[in-house]
This record gives sequence, C-alpha cells and structure tokens, in this order.
Amino acid sequence: MPHSLNLITTIAASLGLATILGFVAVRLKMPPLVGYLLAGIIIGPYTRGFVADVALASQLADIGVMLLMFGVGLHFSLDDLIAVRKLVVPGALIQMTVATALGIGTAILWGWSFEAALVFGVSLSVASTVVVLRALESRGAMKSFNGSVAVGWLIVQDLVMVLVLVLLPPLAGSLGGKAEHAGRGVGAMLAITFAEVAAFVVLMLVVGRRVMPRLLWLVAKTGSRELFTLAVIAAAVGVAYGSAHLFGVSFALGAFFAGIMMRESALSHRAAEASLPLRDAFAVLFFVSVGMLFDPMVVVRQPLAVTAVVAIVVVGTPLIAIAIVLAFRYPLNTALTVGASLAQIGEFSFIVAGLGLSLGLLTPDGRGLILAGALISIAINPAVFALLEPAQRWIRRRSAVARQLERSTDPLAELPMNVDSSVLTDHVVLVGYGRVGRRIARALLEKRVPFVVVEQSREIVEKLRQRHVPAVSGNGAEPSVLIQGHVARARMLVIATPEPVQMRKMVEIARMLNPGIEIVLRTHSDEEEALLRRENAGEVFMGEHELARGMIHHVLGRMGPQREEMPV
Repeated sequence: MPHSLNLITTIAASLGLATILGFVAVRLKMPPLVGYLLAGIIIGPYTRGFVADVALASQLADIGVMLLMFGVGLHFSLDDLIAVRKLVVPGALIQMTVATALGIGTAILWGWSFEAALVFGVSLSVASTVVVLRALESRGAMKSFNGSVAVGWLIVQDLVMVLVLVLLPPLAGSLGGKAEHAGRGVGAMLAITFAEVAAFVVLMLVVGRRVMPRLLWLVAKTGSRELFTLAVIAAAVGVAYGSAHLFGVSFALGAFFAGIMMRESALSHRAAEASLPLRDAFAVLFFVSVGMLFDPMVVVRQPLAVTAVVAIVVVGTPLIAIAIVLAFRYPLNTALTVGASLAQIGEFSFIVAGLGLSLGLLTPDGRGLILAGALISIAINPAVFALLEPAQRWIRRRSAVARQLERSTDPLAELPMNVDSSVLTDHVVLVGYGRVGRRIARALLEKRVPFVVVEQSREIVEKLRQRHVPAVSGNGAEPSVLIQGHVARARMLVIATPEPVQMRKMVEIARMLNPGIEIVLRTHSDEEEALLRRENAGEVFMGEHELARGMIHHVLGRMGPQREEMPV
C-alpha cells in the first residue's frame, strides 16, 4: 500500500545535513548551531535543489520548542537566581528595555509600523540560552560566579520572554494585527488571558508539583530505563499540549512549567539526563526549521539593515550590559563575561518573530533580518568570548574610567575600619563562599580560627558583614582584592572556587605577597589536579576523591576486620 514518505524524508535530510554542517562548524571553531541553521537554508524553499516539507518541519520545530523549554525549566534554579538577584533582575530588565528601544528606533527610521518595530526590538533583546550554556561549559565557567551571573541574567530574560509570548496574542488586535477573538476589548482579552494563565500556574503548582514527582518515582521503581525516558518525554509534551488546548497558553510556557515541576523530584538529574538525547535531536530540527524560513537574499537586498541588526546585537547590547554591571560595582571580568554572553540572539528571537509573523505584526522581511542577525551573531560569538582576556587587559591598561567605575568609592571593596587588627594576622583568607566555602567558614567559626572571606557576590558580602564576618567584595585573582584580605600577613589561603585559570593567578599573587603562605585548593578533574600538583600550587583536593575517602572510612569503620585473608 503506497504511503507518503515526506516525514521520513524531512527528518533524514534535516538530521543528515545538520550532522555534516554541524561538524564543519565545530572544526571551524564555531557553534554547531551555525551548521544546523545553514542546513535549513540549504533544504529550504529559498534555495535551489531539494526542498524539505516546510509544514512538517514546522510541526517538528514545535516539538523542539517544547523540549527546549522543558530543558530550561529543568535547569531553572530559584536559589541561583536569588543569589544574584540584586544585579541580574534590574540589570536584565534595563538591558532588555534599552535593547528593545534601540531596535524600535532603528526600525522606525526604516519606515516600519510601530507594531512591527516592537516585535523586531523585543526579538533583538534576548540572548540564546542554548548558545550561552554551551559556551560557558566549554570554558569551564558554568559553576563560577561569572557563570552564575550570566545564567541568572538569561533566566530573567527567559521569564520576560515567556510573559511576552503570553501577552502578545491578546494584544495583537489592538496593535493592528490579527485579533484572537473579534468583538472583545483589550481589557477583556487580557483579563481572560491572565485568568487562563493563573489557572494553569495554580494547577501546576498545587497538583503538578505533587503528582509529577510521584509518578516519576513510580516509573523509576519499575527499573525500566526506556519507560523512565518515555515518562519524562510524555510529561513534557503532554503538559505542553494540554496547556495550549485547555488553557490557551503557549507550548513554550506549558513545557517550561513541566520542567520546573519535574525539578521538584529527587530524580530530576536523571530525568534531565534521560531526556537529553531526544531534546538535542529535536532542538536540531528546530534550528533546521528556522533556517528553512530564512531567505539568504535578504543579505543581498538589505546589507545595511543586516549590518545594523548585527551591530545592535553584537555591539549595542553587550555595551549596555557591561555598563550596567560596572554601574552595580561588579568586577570588570564579570561585566565582560555578561556582555559576551549577550552578544547573540537565538531560540526565543525565532519564536517571537514567528509568533509576530503569524499574528500579522511582523513582515517576512523583518523575520529575515532577525534570522540573519541570529546566524551571524551566533557564528562570531566564540570569537567574542576569545577576546575576553585581551579586552580585559587592554581596558585595565588604557581606561581609567573603567577602573574608576569598577572600584571607586565602593564600601564593599575594602574591609571595614572596625575589623580587629588581631584578626588580620596569621588568619585564613577564604576565597569563595559557595557550598564548599560555607562549610569551611562554619568549621573555622566553630574552632575560633580568624578568617577573611573574598567573594564576588556583593549580596553575600553584605550578609556576611551583617553577621560581623570580615568579607571583601571582588575577584580574588586581582592583587588589590587579596591585599584587602591582608594575604601578606595570612597563614593560609583557601581557594574554594573551581576556576582553574583564576586559581593560578591567585596562587601567583599570594606567593608574591607572602612567600611562606600555605595554599589549599579544590578542583573537579584529575587532569587539573595533576597539573596543580606538578606546579606545586598547594594542597589540592578533588571532590570525588574526598567523597570516596569518606565513604571508605565509613564502610571500613562499620565492617571492621572480618577475615584474615580476602581473595584478590
């Protein structure tokens, strides 16, 4: 019996070409997303040769959006956001507002309508979570303070964009687009939308928060790995679909909340791991489908407009973010890391542009400019990250303004005058106050060992000072910060942050200021541990090794010597 092979053909062509071009992109030191987008362009309707089924690709892309947002929800950490909230919440909101205004102003100068300019500006204001997470992982900066700030900034952006996806459809009619329900006023439509969203959120928080983790646990008890994976994917897609059809909210919002609810389970890490291959596969299909919608001739027809879009994304937004971070008196390297992270646009830009087009608010050419800006900015983002260190050195040498903004009149950058001088001799300088640093500090307090904390999070430093714990805000890899910690008179330097490059700088500075100081470090990899030991950096501790020693000690202590001889 003959049957259509369009679905199989579309998936095979998309994944096959994406694999080849993704590999080429990686070899050229670019994100694989560039290869996926190019694959979509090649098999799309705007280029000659084979053309995949755009309608089917669009449906596959919807599944990709669900799984992408499910992954964002799984990794959403309210604790991480709270730790840096005083910077990332106002910072991200200001940055998105200014970037949106830049986009609107530019589009209006081109003669666009306000509604098209608004969708255009919003699309240019949000960075790609996928690109940034992978860039931070490749640099080993995910667990660093700078990584936490960048991820927190992205979380705020994602939450704002989820709100945009909720509000845009009911507002479309008043903006000159297609109204969802003709005859209803804007106030009535917004009230209905918020009521539907509120009902969905309450259902997820009250019912989903209890039911989903229990169901996941019941499935896990069967011992079937494939059934567990199936349950995770079914929850993501099922909740996303149900939220759209029962409550009128977007697939993205439904999948995002499914991920948040799944995170409540003790098996959330296993759920993330089990769903990762399918999430990655459909994410590839999502980016390929986006590439299929891109007309390469936009670059030829409107080169100046494309240049302006890239300038807003790669230059304007990062400069805005850097200025905001420095204005909040955070270190220059934090500002530059956040700026580099925001120097591209991605999945949310595509989703908003597609929604704007479907609602009649954005033209195909507008979406083409957004896609062109995304493709170019993603391609050059690794180069932007590679320029972080040289840029930081150049700015510190040449720009007195940046140095002044970073450190001037900052009360947290210096120890309070009322700190007892006896505490600042033969003390411990503790760099980092995360999970490891807090435990070390607690033990030092119990044993009445004097110490000074060096921490980049201003919120943490403020809380420590409220508890009368000596603390300095800043990056421990800078001489001025360690000097404020009185490392020259310290007996020991304890580095509780897992940043290899920063560690070496701290060790070098501490040994220069205090040649006899004892240094204790932590690391996450065998290679890094071996390298630090070869360099005689200090006493090195690795998490897995210490965990194994603790477990061995417990096991042997409980078991005791049972036999004189044991078979090997």
